Amino acid sequence: MTSRAGEPFELGRALTEIGQLLTVPLPPTGLTTALGDPATGEWTATQGPGFRIVPLWEGDPLTGVYAPEWNGAEEAAEGQLASLAAELDRLLGPHTTVPLHGPLLRWQGGSAVDPLYEALFDEDLYGDLAVWSPEAPAVRRLAVTVGHSAGDAPLVLAALVCDRALP
Repeated sequence: MTSRAGEPFELGRALTEIGQLLTVPLPPTGLTTALGDPATGEWTATQGPGFRIVPLWEGDPLTGVYAPEWNGAEEAAEGQLASLAAELDRLLGPHTTVPLHGPLLRWQGGSAVDPLYEALFDEDLYGDLAVWSPEAPAVRRLAVTVGHSAGDAPLVLAALVCDRALP
């Protein structure tokens, strides 16, 4: 669960939070740390060497939900990702897609992956990344993704910022 449980998706709020995310200091080195709400322990952010990941929205739990409602929940989450990506494309220029299946297969097989990818996978964020990269000299990259863990867990829309090229 994330700190966003129960909140509706609002495009304007998500864009504001992404704007704030683009300005936060990023640790240049160190361990990856998942942060939680002090009262509930729900995930609020993960940061590591050169990156920060935050949840923007969390869907309803999928307990007892089957197709077609399950498919509808996935389509709604993908629609929210698409609307956010379209607005970011308008503001920042076109994005590129970074597929995560290669790093995910390596990680699932027990091989080491970049700390950023490991942090994404630890939060069940397995979806491909929509990435915006500034012109050289590149300072920060922004990405958004939708993820879902196994079982009845809710879908999560998240954003990340990093200060280096995605491996």
